Amino acid sequence: MRINRTLQGLVVEDGDDLFLSTTVPFDELVTRDDLEGYLETNARTWPRLEASALADLRPPIGTQEVWGAGVTYYRSRVARMEEAKDGGNFYDRVYEADRPELFFKATPHRVVGPNHKVAIRSDSHWSVPEPELALVITPGAKIVGYTIANDMSSRDIEGANPLYLPQAKTYDRSCSLGPAILVSSVPLPTSTEIGLEIFRAGRSVFSGATTLAARKRTEEDLVAYLFRHSSFPTGCFLMTGTGIVPEDSFTLEQGDEIRITIAPIGTLVNQVG
Repeated sequence: MRINRTLQGLVVEDGDDLFLSTTVPFDELVTRDDLEGYLETNARTWPRLEASALADLRPPIGTQEVWGAGVTYYRSRVARMEEAKDGGNFYDRVYEADRPELFFKATPHRVVGPNHKVAIRSDSHWSVPEPELALVITPGAKIVGYTIANDMSSRDIEGANPLYLPQAKTYDRSCSLGPAILVSSVPLPTSTEIGLEIFRAGRSVFSGATTLAARKRTEEDLVAYLFRHSSFPTGCFLMTGTGIVPEDSFTLEQGDEIRITIAPIGTLVNQVG
């Protein structure tokens, strides 16, 4: 099953069928440790909808914070060391360490949904999208679903000094989530592919792909560290890192279209603007 946020309310996809709930608040739904079972029992009792109900999607987030995990793929480790020409070995140390890099990414008002515009900073000249699998986690630290995340990043700002990471990562429209939440109590297989394609004036200017098998950190380990001394009353989202980084000569431009695909979830499409 997949959960969508629309203007009408919460829409649950069960195969080819759509069901609408206007009474269950989003935060109440995603804080349930038994979310999958709850939907299997209740969703088909809700009113049915036509497919056109999914034409105007909202980001699948309520009051949750979005967090990120860095240097979880070898490709990310290499890219970060390329950014930080001086002293970049601390990325290598993070990659090999027991403790992962975890950072705050976005409050809900900084998150956009499918087909809405993400932003690049005006004080950055080297900006990229980072396609990632994001975990949907309950207050009890249980993973109940998955969605696609675009972790927009200013590589030159982060590379100038690691203390600039919050400015490189956290700003208005710096994060996109969607198009839906795949509800599953079973982890996605390591063969699951993440694909990225960037279009400029209708022409593909970058494409790449990786699989979850290339990720070094386990989801359970990342969640355990995140919840060690932090509480999340309505749950949270945790991006699990990127294994796709464009070459150093590439930077996003206004008007670019970013497409991130994880087949079981769908394709997240955003424009830069």
